[in-house]
Formats: sequence, structure tokens, C-alpha cells
Amino acid sequence: MTLRAEVAVGAVAVDHDRLLMIRRGHGPGAGLWSVPGGRVEPGEMLHEAVVREVMEETGLEVVVDRFLGYVERFGDQPAPYHFVIMDFAVTVLDPEQPPVAGDDAAEAVWVPFEDLGDLRLVSGLYEFLTDHCIVDR
Repeated sequence: MTLRAEVAVGAVAVDHDRLLMIRRGHGPGAGLWSVPGGRVEPGEMLHEAVVREVMEETGLEVVVDRFLGYVERFGDQPAPYHFVIMDFAVTVLDPEQPPVAGDDAAEAVWVPFEDLGDLRLVSGLYEFLTDHCIVDR
């Protein structure tokens, strides 16, 4: 059986010394912390998907700044999956507005960089953030 890759997006939102994070509520990575994001809908442009996903998961409005890179995720729980996740740097339009968890996010918060090591992050996220100079090692 050949598993086709689904395209997904991730949004890396930084405000001074903190990062916008969500705790996944279900699906691959349930219970783990990640940046907001999700699948690209048919016919949707990547930047449109980024803006929509952040709004659905956190209630915050963003603008897309630039492409950061991509990662691939493979797994079989809860069902076989293959995602190609295109990650983008975004700016939150009103960073003083608190995020509110929605869609498939169980929790949405601003996390100080110094606290990232205390969270159970999705595999490879911390390395991605350091490789792209978002956080220091």
C-alpha cells in the first residue's frame, strides 16, 4: 500500500522572548506541544492555510512573514500518516490578546523560550527551532 503525503503548514509566532504554542488534542501528537498548524485544504494557498489554522487553533490573527523550511512526519498512530509540513514565520497582529484553544488544540499559550525544555514537544520541533535560529540551544 502506498501512502500519499498530505501537505500541512506550521506557524512559528514569536513575540519578544516567547513562542505561541498549542498542545495537540487528538490525532498524531495528541498531548504533545507544537506550533499551530494543520492540513492545507484543497484549492487553498499555503499562506491562506497558515492564517486559517492559527485562527482556528488559537483565535489569533496573523500575517505570514516568510517560509522557514519543511519537515516530514511519518507514523502509524492512530492511523498511517505521512505529512509534509511547510513551516512559516508569522506575526501575530495583536500579541496582547490571549490565545484561546480551538479546533484540535487542547491548549494554546505563549511559552517563554526558557520554558520550552519543560514541555513534551512533538518530535524534532526543538531542533527545527534551533536550526532556524528561533531559539538558542
